[in-house]
Amino acid sequence: MEHLSDTPHGATGPTGFQNSGLVANGWRKVTPALLQADQLADTGRDLAVDKGRAFVAVKRVGAHIGLKSGDVLLLDTLGAFTQAQDWEEGRRPIVWASNAYLMEQTGFSLSALKRHARRLAEAGVISFQDSPNGKRWGRRDVEGVIVEAYGFDLSPMSARAEEFEQLFTMLKAERALCQRLKRQITVARRMIRARIEAATSGALSGPWAQFAGVFEDLLNRLPRRNEASERLMRLLGRFKELQERVEGAYLKAVQPDEVVENTSELMGQLSHITKDLNPSGVISDPHILITNQLDPVTCNSSEKEDAAGVVPNAQPEDQVDSAIEDWIADVRKKRAALDLPVVMQACPEFASWARNMGGYLKDWGDLHRVAGQLRPMIGISEQAWNIAQDQLGKQVATAALALVFEKHSSGEVASPGGYLRGMVEKGRAGELHLERSFFGRLSETAA
Repeated sequence: MEHLSDTPHGATGPTGFQNSGLVANGWRKVTPALLQADQLADTGRDLAVDKGRAFVAVKRVGAHIGLKSGDVLLLDTLGAFTQAQDWEEGRRPIVWASNAYLMEQTGFSLSALKRHARRLAEAGVISFQDSPNGKRWGRRDVEGVIVEAYGFDLSPMSARAEEFEQLFTMLKAERALCQRLKRQITVARRMIRARIEAATSGALSGPWAQFAGVFEDLLNRLPRRNEASERLMRLLGRFKELQERVEGAYLKAVQPDEVVENTSELMGQLSHITKDLNPSGVISDPHILITNQLDPVTCNSSEKEDAAGVVPNAQPEDQVDSAIEDWIADVRKKRAALDLPVVMQACPEFASWARNMGGYLKDWGDLHRVAGQLRPMIGISEQAWNIAQDQLGKQVATAALALVFEKHSSGEVASPGGYLRGMVEKGRAGELHLERSFFGRLSETAA
């Protein structure tokens, strides 16, 4: 049986081309990235990689390699046209669906469709197999094996599946390291603030105004969005150094027989704490899309947190781990409603995509809007999403979708739509306890 596409790819006829992606002889304009994608397609043809494995690998690192939600939606749409045998060794999963059909399925305009396809190719996820006249077509034999085809070649996904899996492992390790460093920074800054405030309120002698100035300067350098672990390590070192000096000055101030004799010398020692932290005065480190930060509103105002409960002689990580466990236990005990920071902290992959699409998320309304945009990426239908909102309410439905997105990204859930429907059924029966899932994931992170 032969399947032909009735829509030419970037052509108005056999010889007339109006798509800027094609040159006059019918071939696509060559760029280094497209050449590399063609090479990856050749490599992928000789590999047997399960279709599901290939798609999960790409989605897990999609934000990191520069893919947008629309790119992933198009990729899912293309993947639906491939069959299991297309991913076997020696074969290519080529899709020759027409532009009209793809536009209908994705809701993209023609220009948007071309833009998303181009980005996928430039990222080395698909390649273009153009026919001499620029048309997209193909045919299968009676057993369903592709005999000849021109269109979108998904073979690069097979070639890069292992690479993407290794990258995801590295990103998870980086994320865990950043989270640990942020916790240690939180402990250090709370102890510094507590000491300075105690000294100031007690009218103790010492350079507390100068300490406060250095402290505020370090606070201003804290990342407002995602940050690389190297920079966080440097910040942690500066905070710990300031903490040691504040502790030393505080101990001297509370001892009646001793005073701080040389304030200028002490301030000279402090001067290098902020030195070389950012020589240009501008944060220029590359933006990393993967994050474990809480909701931006909470992060930006985190300095308002109470410093009570910090034990000076305890180790920083022990303090934070104990604090997290106490916090989780307290919330469970009070059965408090889920808040935005809990959802974002427990679902880092979802949070990364949400911030990449929505930027500054100040409340549940913003997150609900972004959740609706991310829904097609994991194959949840609009009908299922509407039912979830009607039955659970917008806020609970948003939290549920975030959890489904996270579990699908980690490979825990194979059918997101079915999983969401199951949650809706539990909600109707009064048996849906989302807080258990979220706090369980937080406990695993804190362990």
